[in-house]
Amino acid sequence: MAREKGRSKPASRAARGRSRAVRPPLAGIRVVDLTRVLAGPFCSMALADMGAEVIKVEEPGKGDDTRGWPPFAGGEATYFMAVNRGKKSLTLNLKAPEGQDILRRLIRRADVLLENFRPGTMERLGFGWERLRVENPRLVYCSISGFGESGPEASRPGYDLIVQGESGIMDLTGFPDGPPVKVGNSIADLVSGMAAAQGIALALLARERGGCGQKVEIGMLDVMASLLTYQAGLYWNAGGRPARRGNQHPSIVPYEVFQAQDAYLTLGVANNSLWERCCGALGRPDLAKDPRFDTEARRVQNRDALIPLLNAELGTRPAAEWLERLDRAGVPAGRIKSVAEVCESPHLKARGMTVTLSHPKAGPITVMGVPIRLWDTPGAASAPPPLLGQHTEEILTRLLRMPRARVERLRAAGAI
Repeated sequence: MAREKGRSKPASRAARGRSRAVRPPLAGIRVVDLTRVLAGPFCSMALADMGAEVIKVEEPGKGDDTRGWPPFAGGEATYFMAVNRGKKSLTLNLKAPEGQDILRRLIRRADVLLENFRPGTMERLGFGWERLRVENPRLVYCSISGFGESGPEASRPGYDLIVQGESGIMDLTGFPDGPPVKVGNSIADLVSGMAAAQGIALALLARERGGCGQKVEIGMLDVMASLLTYQAGLYWNAGGRPARRGNQHPSIVPYEVFQAQDAYLTLGVANNSLWERCCGALGRPDLAKDPRFDTEARRVQNRDALIPLLNAELGTRPAAEWLERLDRAGVPAGRIKSVAEVCESPHLKARGMTVTLSHPKAGPITVMGVPIRLWDTPGAASAPPPLLGQHTEEILTRLLRMPRARVERLRAAGAI
């Protein structure tokens, strides 16, 4: 299509970057991160990628639990390194009065406090929201817990597997004749971390408009239950009983996994136009006119008759040949890929989704890049995950202006 007269072509991202210095959107925001394991660290890593200064507070000598989880690279846990890039590590003994004093001073200088202790723990330590909002009215205080801070189950500990099971997601995952199955990664932790990052960003935006911080409360069960979407709608509004369907979709056919001659494929045919094109690509235009399959509703109704026909056809040729045919026809389809294939994907590499960082002990490590692409103020995976306590002295002497002699006394006393 010709460009309209008088309208200039938009500058490229590179050209925009050359025209002025680019500050990431959270530059100048300081986050005190008390979280460990996955949901909280995944959240704070997202904030760090977008320019926030994240101070990860860890227990002296031990640190985040995941620092001890195998496997290791150069003595450093690959799990920890996967979700803690771009942060500064400060070791503090929060049971010692000196450690609590340091934390309080940090929070007074912070924009965000992030924690994932069991509800009530922060209050017992003297760092509950009601107290901290007085000491720092601009503070955004984000709390992540398994079951939230209200309701009859608020005191329960929250672990990904438990929340997956109690959210209905495992009841929907797996085949009808098999047991419930967890999602292949820690989905409850990860989506809760994403929700926390979204909540923090929204609270920071509200602070810019109103001047005050607020509490952001994330319950992992709430987040996972919200993912039920149309499955919950089926139960509430159509009298349905959602259950495990394997790879089948309750409302769309064909929309599942098929087996080609040499690999598994996914095929997504969500309307009649795509169905006609799919049948043409498969060399079975007759199926598009078959009265059992000629509407979306009839394909769902006659799924058991249609799926074997498609599997028989797809099993006659290699996956690559089918994918080429389906692509030419504009039909959404893909091959089931291994994690290794995804990590080596030329497309993801071209998108900047594989990044190599230089770690002081593990050497070069590769991490997934930033999935949120802001064209004018982009984030970046730019710094490796920290060693335990790597930035303790820097934070205490530069940010809190402590004399080095006092830092050494605190270290000797076990407060840091």
